[in-house]
Amino acid sequence: MWIFVFFDLPTETKKDRKNYAQFRKNLQKDGFAMMQYSIYVRHCSSRENADVHVRRVKSFLAPKGEIIIFSLTDKQFGMMEFFRSQKETEKPGTPQQLELF
Repeated sequence: MWIFVFFDLPTETKKDRKNYAQFRKNLQKDGFAMMQYSIYVRHCSSRENADVHVRRVKSFLAPKGEIIIFSLTDKQFGMMEFFRSQKETEKPGTPQQLELF
């Protein structure tokens, strides 16, 4: 599973900028990587694991702005096409998962 977080947060006041920065830092601490500005993505090994991270994102939502969270399966993610200008680029690789026995 892949979790995407799209956000559009205000940055007019000093407090808004602080909330914006804190939200981004929290996403990064939870293992999200920036895909584009205001689009962060994280790979999860299962639906249950994805639900844990979605709940975690909901726990640190910014007080203002718009935030969208959605999940894609590996197959759906694999069907995405990535372009830089008019040239197709390679898709980000699936992170290696550690298995503990």
